[in-house]
Amino acid sequence: MKARGRHALRPSLLRGVYLPRAADGAAFAMTTYGIPLLVVATTRSVTLAGLAFALEWLPRLAAFPLAGTLVDRYGVARVFRAACTARALVVLAAVLLLSVPDTRVPAVVTVLALAPLSGVLTECSYIAAETAGAAASRWAGPRAHRVQSVLLGIDQSAMLAGPLVSGLLLEHGGPAAMLTVLAAFSLTAACLVPRPPAPLRQTEPSGGGMRTGWQTLRSLPALAWLVAGLVVSNLAIALLQAAMPVIVVTELGRSSADAGLVWSAAAVTSLLAITLARRAVDRWGLWPVGATCATVAAAATFAVSRTSTYEGYLVLIAVLMAGEGGLTVVLRTLRSHLIPAHVFASTLSLTILLLLLPFPLAGLLVAALPPGQIGHAITVCAVLQALGLAAAFTRLRTIPALRPATAI
Repeated sequence: MKARGRHALRPSLLRGVYLPRAADGAAFAMTTYGIPLLVVATTRSVTLAGLAFALEWLPRLAAFPLAGTLVDRYGVARVFRAACTARALVVLAAVLLLSVPDTRVPAVVTVLALAPLSGVLTECSYIAAETAGAAASRWAGPRAHRVQSVLLGIDQSAMLAGPLVSGLLLEHGGPAAMLTVLAAFSLTAACLVPRPPAPLRQTEPSGGGMRTGWQTLRSLPALAWLVAGLVVSNLAIALLQAAMPVIVVTELGRSSADAGLVWSAAAVTSLLAITLARRAVDRWGLWPVGATCATVAAAATFAVSRTSTYEGYLVLIAVLMAGEGGLTVVLRTLRSHLIPAHVFASTLSLTILLLLLPFPLAGLLVAALPPGQIGHAITVCAVLQALGLAAAFTRLRTIPALRPATAI
């Protein structure tokens, strides 16, 4: 009877959670990594590349509280479908403006406008997909970290293909080819729509999404400490993500495809790390796995700040993202266990908002700094990352939620 029940529910997870997540994840990866490459390829300007990165992330952050409230109120399916459909339409409009001659809209205006519009819609669909994934994790009970590992594997697979595919399409087909593929993934996601195995109750948010999220986060010290450490860590990762097109294409003289390959290679190691982290959590618990991954990530970031070759960036960023993959397993597992279902989307929006605050700052740093000073900025961020993660996991060691007994 048990085996039969499990077998019957597998298609529900595949069709209702994993497939929509895969289609949206592909669009997410091409938006996050492809748009900055598009700006560099179109403008060849370091300042505009950094500005576009900031323009992509600032509206994303502003959209998070609203997205969480909308999902809590109207449900996953409606928000996900609307966001994916709107993103496809925006991207197709950009294709027309970039492809049709005499539109009187400069290409630089089109790509700089595309960054914030696609960013906002991408984060709305992400919140909806993540809420569906959390519902599936709660349904899985003590095996929640396994569901989260599958979701992370989907995300990292998208991150593996997204940057490389974006770079290759830009290199050989031009901006229109890359954006058309992005629109196709968005439309596919809109047709699939998440349907988690455990129905989500739609509620009227009490007191507003942000206030509800803050109250919930303050009541969960384990989650709050982990988020605080990862906010500091993300400053280093955001700076690398913003600077990599500039470093690889402008400073090292490599192609857009080479710049995409850096993050695709990183996604391969991250996938392996996620698989190992899942098994390690089963055996040793969340805290030992998280602390080990934090050490690997901090050491790799410092090493990146000292390298000056393409091969060095390729290898060290892959090691860094392996550590980050393990940390994300810990974060998502803890988050799905601790946050109450009826305020999950609002609290999720707040935690992601905090984690992504460094990204627009990183874009502004790249826009403001001379290219020769970016390496020094990465060194400073590496030191801050090590200190932030050390402080967080030192405090987390005393919190019962991360002891091995919680990892079943």
